[in-house]
Amino acid sequence: MGTTSDGRYSWSEPHESGMLDVGDGHSLYWEVSGNPGGKPAVVLHGGPGAGSSPNKRGLFDPDRYRVVQFDQRNAGLSTPSAADPVVDLSANTTQHLIADIEALRVHLGVERWLVQGGSWGVTLALAYAQAHPERVTELVLAAVTDGTRRDTDWITRDMGRVFPREWERFRDVVPAAERDGDLAAAYDRLLHDPDPQVRATAAHEWCLWEDTHMSLAPDAEPFLSVAEPAFQLTFARLVTHFWARGCFLEEGQLLRDIERLHGIPAVLIHGRYDVSAPLGVAWALHRAWPDSELVVLDDTGHGGGSLAAAIVAATDRFA
Repeated sequence: MGTTSDGRYSWSEPHESGMLDVGDGHSLYWEVSGNPGGKPAVVLHGGPGAGSSPNKRGLFDPDRYRVVQFDQRNAGLSTPSAADPVVDLSANTTQHLIADIEALRVHLGVERWLVQGGSWGVTLALAYAQAHPERVTELVLAAVTDGTRRDTDWITRDMGRVFPREWERFRDVVPAAERDGDLAAAYDRLLHDPDPQVRATAAHEWCLWEDTHMSLAPDAEPFLSVAEPAFQLTFARLVTHFWARGCFLEEGQLLRDIERLHGIPAVLIHGRYDVSAPLGVAWALHRAWPDSELVVLDDTGHGGGSLAAAIVAATDRFA
């Protein structure tokens, strides 16, 4: 098992890294760690827009895995950055990201790989695997989401029943005429406002609400709302860009097309305290996917708790 306090392996610095030109003016930052001759695995970060993180390397045995990480379009060290208010996000869709993953796979000479994702990374992993099932050996998916408008509405509106005071603050950032409509779309407009103070306020309030609805787990701590303003703007602009447009997926598409993943082993890991992404999403996918195993963690929310240890247990098994 791992050697850190939360069950991860100790991780080292990448032994390869670079920038990959994927067209449309976009370049992706990528890095590879672990064993150069090990089993390939690619990590899909959350958000959209959260960027890759060094601690994700610890989800894999460094002696047995070749771990590939990258920053999705406009996030992290990839260019151009969504933190720049003049950057056009129109060439950043789920379909672009699927093509980027394939471009990176080819660039690194990988034939097939394990796909690991968390939160938004689960939605992207499912979409990628359904588009290219022949390239996927297994999936390890944590904090399961499927990108539906139903779930976007759950987070941006229905969760107001759980956190009414905080939700009213979140809603009231939006002009009164737009408060009964699509709040993700309203925030998307604010985050592109020419006034930098309007953009900064919208980014902070979006991140504050995200921290709120992820706060039910006993060990939850604020993360997004205390981040640097540039990160908040990147994160909020990319989340609202995707959510306001249905994550560029047909409603219910990933569950509808789950048969494309039959024959691919998967572990779905979900926290009992994860009210941001209700357990019903993972349950429905599991029920429709004979090759999947559902692991429900009683001490975990949308992150933290025993989540990392459960992911490590799954990647160890597939190594």
